[in-house]
Amino acid sequence: MKFKFEKLVVWQDAMKFGEQINTLTDNFPPKEIYNLSSQIRRAADSVALNISEGSIGQSNPEQKRFVGYSIRSLAEVVTCLYKAKMREYISNEEFQSYYDFSFKLMNMLISFKNNIK
Repeated sequence: MKFKFEKLVVWQDAMKFGEQINTLTDNFPPKEIYNLSSQIRRAADSVALNISEGSIGQSNPEQKRFVGYSIRSLAEVVTCLYKAKMREYISNEEFQSYYDFSFKLMNMLISFKNNIK
């Protein structure tokens, strides 16, 4: 690993989460391809993207700002998960699994942000 962010467990988990969300949306109806499917995929990918962007040559306040963007993107994913559940694109069990992982990832992001000095 050559980049600092590659060693971060929070980044690794965010990368996996983005891929899981991408797979989840494969089962959404075609009418959602440019709406909910696209929105949740972009938001999920943005979590890891902002962690990496903030860690490269940024000052600590700047890195905190980018982790804040990751947190906001994750909140957007959770809202999209609620929408998917309400529209019956995902089961309650799928929702709960992704919701629980989102909560874990949110806590990791908050802890990471708080430890940037």
